[in-house]
This record gives sequence, C-alpha cells and structure tokens, in this order.
Amino acid sequence: MSLYSALYAGVSGLNAHASAMATVADNITNINTVGYKGTEAQFATLVTDGNAGGSYSAGGVRAVSVSQIARQGLLQASSSNTDLAIDGGGFFVTRTLPGGNGDVAYTRAGNFKPDQEGYLRNAAGLYLYGWRLDNSGNYTNTGNLNQLEPVRLSDLTGTASPTTRIQVRANLKSSETTYSGTPAYTAGDMASGAVDPNFSRSFDVYDAQGSSHRITMSYLKTGANSWSTEIYATPASDVTATGGLLASGTLKFNPDGSLDKAGSTAALFNPLTPAWTNNAASVPINLAMGSDDGIDGVTQFGSESALISSNVDGGMLGNLSSVEITKTGRVNAIFDDGSTRAVYQLPIATCQNPDGLTRLSGNSYSSSQSSGSMTLNPPGALGAGSIAANSLEASTVDLAGEFTNMIRFQRAYSASSKIITTVDDMLREVSDLKR
Repeated sequence: MSLYSALYAGVSGLNAHASAMATVADNITNINTVGYKGTEAQFATLVTDGNAGGSYSAGGVRAVSVSQIARQGLLQASSSNTDLAIDGGGFFVTRTLPGGNGDVAYTRAGNFKPDQEGYLRNAAGLYLYGWRLDNSGNYTNTGNLNQLEPVRLSDLTGTASPTTRIQVRANLKSSETTYSGTPAYTAGDMASGAVDPNFSRSFDVYDAQGSSHRITMSYLKTGANSWSTEIYATPASDVTATGGLLASGTLKFNPDGSLDKAGSTAALFNPLTPAWTNNAASVPINLAMGSDDGIDGVTQFGSESALISSNVDGGMLGNLSSVEITKTGRVNAIFDDGSTRAVYQLPIATCQNPDGLTRLSGNSYSSSQSSGSMTLNPPGALGAGSIAANSLEASTVDLAGEFTNMIRFQRAYSASSKIITTVDDMLREVSDLKR
C-alpha cells in the first residue's frame, strides 16, 4: 500500500532534517574555533520505483553533509608571533606525538604555543612539524613525512653555531705604491710575515664547538689594478694548512675601480674549508667580497684603504629571546645577544581535492581516497599558500546563514512529522471501514 511508503518517506524526512540540524549545531558551536571549516547539509532524493505507470511508491529524502574545507577563512591579527595562518591553499603538517611516530593530521588551526618542553602545539594538542635546517640553512625535500621533525626551539639554548659566511665591504687605495721588493713576492709571504701587506683586516670566526678563531685577509698591490691577496689563520697553528694559508691569488679591478671578479683568482671566492687543529668540526665558509663589475664588496678608489663594513655569522647561542616566522615558512630563533639563526622550514601540504579529506577531532583532517595523496612543498610553491605570522584564520561559519538554515530545517522537520500524522489518520479511516 502506497500509504505505508508515504509513512516511511515522512520518517526519512525526519531523519534527514535531524541530520541537517546537527550540521547547523556543529557550525554554530564552532563559530569561534580557529581554522574551522563549515559543513553544509545537502539533500538527495530516495526513489523506490521509477516506473511511470501503476501505484506510486514514495522513497523519501536523505541528507549528505559536505565540508567546505577548501574555503578560505578571514585572516585576523594576533599578538603572538607563533600564531600562524595560511593565506591560500594547503595545511600545516602535525602529529599527535612529538617523537615522529604519532598519527599524522593536517590542519589550518595555527594557534601554536610552546609547551613545557619547548614544542610548538596548537589548542588541540597537535605538534607542528617541519624540516630541520643544517648549519648552512639548507634542507632536502623528498616528500617523505618521516623526514620532518617536531618544531622545538628550546634545545638551541647554550649550543654553538659555526661560521658559514664572511661578508666584506672594503676599499683598497688605488694610488698605493706597487710592491717591488727583492726577492719577488710569492704566495704565503704575507701569512709568514716575510712581506708586509698594504692593507689587512682580521675577522673572528667560530667552529662547530663555539671556539673562536681569527682569519686575516691581507692585500698587497703588485701591479696596475692588481692586488695579491692572502687569507690565512692567525696564529697559523689553528689550522692544519701549511703556514696557516687558506686561500691566495690575485684580486683584479676594472679601470673604474669596480671588482673584476671574472679576471681574479677563483679560489679567493670559493668557500673556505679550514681544518681546525682542535679537531672541532667546521662547515664551508662562504666569502662574500662583491659581485663582478660591482662596488658592493671590495673596491679600488683613491680614498684610504679601509674596511667599510663586515658581517660574520656564528658563535655561541645564548638564551632564546623570541621566534620569527617568515611568510616563506622559515622559523628563525632570535637570541638575547641579538643573533638570529634559521632552524626550521615549515612545509605546506596540498592535495587535489581538499573537500574530500576525512575530518578528525581537533579541527584536523587525514587524507583519503577522495582527496588524493598529499604533497609537501615550501609555502608559496606549486599551489601552496604563504604563511602569515601573527595571524589566525577565523571560522568560515556565517551565523546569519546558520540561523536561517535552522528555521528551514525546523519547518521541514515539522512538515515531515505532519506527513506521519496525516498518514496515521488515513490508516485509521481504512481500519474504520469494517465497522
């Protein structure tokens, strides 16, 4: 009897709109949840018989909840420098445990704070993961989640950072007298003290244990626009190189006083690899002495020879003062002595269909067959959004729209209940036919 199908259709309407009301309740209760993506209830018909002829059999309706995960929420300013938001597509990579063996969860809830052990965790207790940078500030992205480490900055306090770069901006006096000593100059004479340089400057560098060493750059004019240059350790016993000489060659200049890098000895611009006699490890030290045909490094003008500016990184790291996170995902540790060190690179995980991700507790998601596999890239690359520090992504819930949906679903629920009561009255009429 088609009356019974109408009765079941009314029941399906009650169930469908009750489920729809549940999505409204979920959205409203999470209106202040950081990075929350609203859920939309959509309805689909249930058909029991598609034939045009004969008695009609009602099927009813079912509700399908669809998460609007790909929708961008409004970015709001925050006073915490570890609060992060993603401007664009993608998700932060987090785990439920700091040891690398917890369950992986993807989230846009970037309200991260250091816990008692120094790990960055959000309000749901998820640990933020990233690539650990080496001493040269590099990392390798193989797309493997197991290469990521929990972001923890407290373990840097009291450690050492080896020198990786010496930047020099200096001027060599163009009218300096050309050296004409006897015997002729040979490489290593300035390091040994056999020849006095026209100009020299020393720089303090640091090995991997934080010990200080002194490296000297000396210049001797040996021709027009030509200066013999030596880079050596002082004292020479600090390194295993003979006489402490680390690099030597000829520095050339153009007629306008700019650096002729192409005509100079290439070894003067290659990274230094000192082998310290105290057996401390070192990393290649890059020399930044200027660009070809440029005046941004060592120059040759008529003014007195002088060091204009220099910058040497490395040293003992003091107490952690603050954290700075750039829009490209670099996590920089700033120490109380003013030094800064890049320690992590945050990845952004993206997939083909974000709306197909599986929802997890804690406002996070896991990949599924519908979403496709996740891809790890630095922020701003290959569809990954950029990171906004001191910001949080607000919930995408529209309160006015949810209240409107609440009225719609309530009225539809009441209408479905009327179907049941009406069918009940009709069935009573049928039963009364026997009287």
